[in-house]
Amino acid sequence: MVAYKFYLRNSIKCFELIGLLPERRITPERVTDESIINWGRKYFGKNGKDEDIFFIKTDLEESEKRNPNLPP
Repeated sequence: MVAYKFYLRNSIKCFELIGLLPERRITPERVTDESIINWGRKYFGKNGKDEDIFFIKTDLEESEKRNPNLPP
């Protein structure tokens, strides 16, 4: 399963994982970097500046797929 891990760069240049969202869109044309960032801001807040929030596309391991902390 494809997912996006969202990170925030803080004032001391450390990177903090702020959340993970699984990709559920069926139409790949709708998936853009901008749409992914906007989606992350919707769930994880709008406090960070654009240059301080980023995501990494990843494939979830089986153990991560069963994580009860993932959004439905």
